[in-house]
Amino acid sequence: MSLSLRFTVRSDKGLVREVNEDSVYAAPHLLVVADGMGGHAAGEVASSVVISHMAELGPERTRAEPMEALREAILAGNRAIADAVRTSPELEGMGTTLTAVLMEADSDRFVVANVGDSRTYLMRDGELVLLTRDDSLVQTLLDDGRITPAEALAHPQRAMVTKALVGGESLSPALFRLETLPGDRFLLCSDGLSDLVPEARLAAALGLSGREEAADRLVELALGAGGRDNISVVVADVVQGEAPATPVVSRAPLQAPHRDRRTVYALAAAALAAGLVAYVLRPRW
Repeated sequence: MSLSLRFTVRSDKGLVREVNEDSVYAAPHLLVVADGMGGHAAGEVASSVVISHMAELGPERTRAEPMEALREAILAGNRAIADAVRTSPELEGMGTTLTAVLMEADSDRFVVANVGDSRTYLMRDGELVLLTRDDSLVQTLLDDGRITPAEALAHPQRAMVTKALVGGESLSPALFRLETLPGDRFLLCSDGLSDLVPEARLAAALGLSGREEAADRLVELALGAGGRDNISVVVADVVQGEAPATPVVSRAPLQAPHRDRRTVYALAAAALAAGLVAYVLRPRW
């Protein structure tokens, strides 16, 4: 059985942040959400650089060893962050989380990858399942039984991640294979959604019949809950056969309003040195 993805992308800077540091890539064979971190340390550069490397994962490149191809693309993005910091030391401290779903060619299986606390969910027959595990302090406390799920939602350090793409030499993304069926629906999102909206409300929104309606509703829920962070959402349906579509790329804008001109030049130079394509699409469709 040959499967592919029909997708809808939404990204919003939220109600508090000055700039959207999230970057997103969606194609019939690949979905990626990268949530830039660092604020003053250029999280938007980190997420943009990584998305540029992930976008190179065409179907032919991933046909033989899709899991290894996905792993290497993530590690290449991580190395590119290190290269950008070497070029512009003022970027030290930038990083990004990443969650991704890659279709195996001519198969009903997908490879799921995760680093950090962006998430991938699967909805099947009305049931929503979280596929990824957060690399976060709160998740560690939950695993140890030191806090309850209710306490986790309001924990003051819920945004602290224990693993991310920051250019370090040691990075081990979580990867696994997943068998899917036509009619399954994926949700990939940054923590600007999952930190604010309970899973029951995520499931209700994701259960709406139209992808566009579902994606819009998810963003509305996050904004209605305070919109404290950037919100990025990919809603994708698994369909049988080919689903021709133009890939959608949303790269975080480098011209953040709180940066002076000298810093913006440094950011742009570092991004270009790391292989970032020098155009930015609008963050919302």
